[in-house]
Amino acid sequence: MKTMSELKYHYGLKMCIHPSTKQKQIIKMNSDVSRAVYNAMVAIDKELYQLKQVKLPIDTIQTRIAELEKRKKAQNYLATHYTYMKHPYIDSHCRSMAMRSYKAAWNMFRKVHNVGTPNFHKKTYEEKYQTSGTYTSKKKPVNMWTGSIRFVDNKHINIPKLGIIRVSGSYRKLLDNKDDIRIGTTTISKNAFGIYYVSMQLGSDTPFVKELPKTNSQVGIDLNTDNFLTTSEGNVIANPRFYRTIKGRLAKAQRKLSRRQVRAKKEGRSLRDSKNYQKQRIVVSKLMNKVRNQRNKFLDEMSITLIKNHDLVVAENLRSKNMLRNHALAMSISDVGWRTFLQKLEYKAELYGKTFVTVNPKNTTQTCSECGHVMGTKDTDKLTLKDRSWACPSCNTYHIRDVNAAKNILDKGLKQLA
Repeated sequence: MKTMSELKYHYGLKMCIHPSTKQKQIIKMNSDVSRAVYNAMVAIDKELYQLKQVKLPIDTIQTRIAELEKRKKAQNYLATHYTYMKHPYIDSHCRSMAMRSYKAAWNMFRKVHNVGTPNFHKKTYEEKYQTSGTYTSKKKPVNMWTGSIRFVDNKHINIPKLGIIRVSGSYRKLLDNKDDIRIGTTTISKNAFGIYYVSMQLGSDTPFVKELPKTNSQVGIDLNTDNFLTTSEGNVIANPRFYRTIKGRLAKAQRKLSRRQVRAKKEGRSLRDSKNYQKQRIVVSKLMNKVRNQRNKFLDEMSITLIKNHDLVVAENLRSKNMLRNHALAMSISDVGWRTFLQKLEYKAELYGKTFVTVNPKNTTQTCSECGHVMGTKDTDKLTLKDRSWACPSCNTYHIRDVNAAKNILDKGLKQLA
């Protein structure tokens, strides 16, 4: 049997689930255990780091280091040490997946140093744990209808310890068209205001979607805060500014939440037991989730439109983290979601058989797309953010700033591919 990594095609599927009261309790128990295992691994490594700073060969310290190293490698140590992890409702894969997540966090730190070392997971109103699908029967075929995590029918799935749960979402096209899908890592989660989801990693040797037909069209896109994007063809997409439209309502709701928090603390009540605080917390969470959903829908529609209509899409490789240091533009940059948009373009281009590349944005705005003259050789020539249109002093070509930048981005992408 092939592993998930050996399968040629992969796909992510997220669905809304509707658990019963008992199933919600089981999800919470597994979420708590997953967080406890992760935090225990963090604590072991922090203690090991402190002990290894002692350079003297003290027997007590050396014995403690050996003991911690043994605990770290033993998969079942935590389950035997903490009896509550042996509860029949606890998924055995939940513990091993938490340890795998911890190792993945360290690998990410070694790969990208600015992400930081793994730290303790705090208890929040959200819940999440991971499990893994297994296939033990050699007589049954390996697909999404067999195994420990499986679809029972078009509206129900079976998850270990939870049993059968009703699901809803746009997943039926997959069920109708393919019968060789294998289910891998599965994440069960609850958001801040009580909606439950299941996310599945799917694998197959045949593609999940058909490649889109070729259009023999190429486009460069310039991302900016004035408009969402401008294409090299001259099309301009307005910036919807979802956060700014709801900013006033959100601020008002957050002030109300703060007042209820202060009142509960003055009266000596726990925030989790304060009903008025919890009601207002859910209002704030829903407002923030609304902005997130609106932005995601807009970015999905824009990215799939570009991928469908063009064989090659070229964009500038923006460093949003560096740009957020500008306090005057920080809100506009974080509201527009450039990094998420580029990620969507990247995976959709791969999924549908198109090409997406990013280029260095240096001088794309200051360069004339007709003759190649670069503005800024003199301090008086350099374009500023206020200059939305300009004429090239070398060839007298009149440029719309963003359209000219998009043309230069496309030229850079073609040269990079060549």
